[in-house]
Amino acid sequence: MTGPSVRDTERGIRAVVVVGPTATGKSDLGVELALRLGGEVLNADAMQLYRGMDIGTAKLGLDERRGVPHHLLDVLEVTENASVAAFQREARAIVSGLLAADRVPVLVGGSALYLRAVLDEMSFPGTDQDVRARLERELAEQGEAALHERLATLDPKAASAVLVGNGRRIVRALEVIEITGEPFSAQLPELGEPRYGAVLLGLELPTEVLDERIASRVRRMFQAGLVDEVRELAGRGLREGRTASRAVGYQQILEAMDGGGDLDKAQSDTIKATRRLVRRQRSWFRRDPRIHWLDGLDDPVGAALGVLAGH
Repeated sequence: MTGPSVRDTERGIRAVVVVGPTATGKSDLGVELALRLGGEVLNADAMQLYRGMDIGTAKLGLDERRGVPHHLLDVLEVTENASVAAFQREARAIVSGLLAADRVPVLVGGSALYLRAVLDEMSFPGTDQDVRARLERELAEQGEAALHERLATLDPKAASAVLVGNGRRIVRALEVIEITGEPFSAQLPELGEPRYGAVLLGLELPTEVLDERIASRVRRMFQAGLVDEVRELAGRGLREGRTASRAVGYQQILEAMDGGGDLDKAQSDTIKATRRLVRRQRSWFRRDPRIHWLDGLDDPVGAALGVLAGH
């Protein structure tokens, strides 16, 4: 794509963040902006951290990255647990290194808490192994819905940001509440000036357009071999990975494999789960007034460059 670059005229741009619901086109926009700005992409999608989880996370292939270096892709095995605190350390180190090399970091992803951890002054309380073990037993015995209901009673704000199916995050929130005596949501800082002078761009689409795009994308994923990808990862311990096994699509296919193999239902369940995820993402990102929202159907690249030129 040709057109003006803001790199030579707007030296004040230090970092760019591209957020929004899944399937809005964030990855492609991030690559285009990195090319225009002389930058590199830093992944902020928790599930794209995992090696082998390619089709179901819509991870860009090497050709789609168009020569732009991508950081924090494929850094975890599916048996490992993703950690926001670890991501914060690693992402901030990468951003600092890129800025020192006069490269523009372009953070791209839909995992809001991971992005907040990089951009805002967020600290992470320690852990209590006894409390954690007890809560994990209760999770196994009572299920995710019951613990999520408990979280909603103790900290409604936190419950609205944590998916019902994310047992590990629910346990962590309840653990923090118990060991600190404060709501888990109190760990989130007040929104202020983001680190690195970052400019936050949000991609959005009309609900009916996004719903159809999600359905089409999920169908393409299944046609492209998502079931085989899940089978291969299951042989590498996907079921034991408390984070990776809960990824949308992967969870539904595992359930089908373990319950008789109804893959048509797994596909329809994946579409429904993705739409629920989109509602959560919208709710979270809409609370951040720093985000400049772009219409994903009306030249988002041009609109993004226009926003950046004003900074």
